[in-house]
Amino acid sequence: MSALHSTATTSKTQSGAIDSPRPRVNTRKADFIEEDFFGPQPTSSKSLPDPKVLAENLARCVLEILSGARDLEQIARWVTDDVHRVLLTRVHVATRARALKKIPAHRPSFSIGSTTVCQPADGVAECCVVLHGKARSRSIAIRLEGLDGRWRATAIHVL
Repeated sequence: MSALHSTATTSKTQSGAIDSPRPRVNTRKADFIEEDFFGPQPTSSKSLPDPKVLAENLARCVLEILSGARDLEQIARWVTDDVHRVLLTRVHVATRARALKKIPAHRPSFSIGSTTVCQPADGVAECCVVLHGKARSRSIAIRLEGLDGRWRATAIHVL
C-alpha cells in the first residue's frame, strides 16, 4: 500500500530509529459543503448595475422568443436552468400552435411602457415590465438575483 493511502504514519527519532506507527489525523473539516465554495455565489446589490435595464431587455427578448423571432439560447446566460426549462416548454407550445394555425413566426412590434423595480432584499430585484403592442398589452414579471457578480433571472412570468 502506498504511503498516501496508509492509515498510519511512522516517524524517525533523532537517533534514526523508527518509532511506532501513529494514526493519521484528518485535517479536513467534516462539515465541508462543496456548494458553499463552488456553487453560485450571491452578490450584493451595491456591486451590481441597475436592474431596470436588464429587466426591460429580458422582457423584450422573452416576447421575441415566444413569437419565434429569437432563439432561446441567446438569453441562457441571464436566466437560471429552471427558467430556461420553463421557457423552452412555452416555446415548444407556441411553435406547435403556430404550426397548426399555419402562422409564420414574426418579430412583434411593441413599445416598453412602465417598468417597476422593487428590491425586497440585498441582491434581489423584482421587476414588472409592461409592453404595449398593436393589439394588446402584456406584463412580464421578472425576479432577478445577484449571482456570481451579475444579475440572473430566477423567475419569469408572462401575463
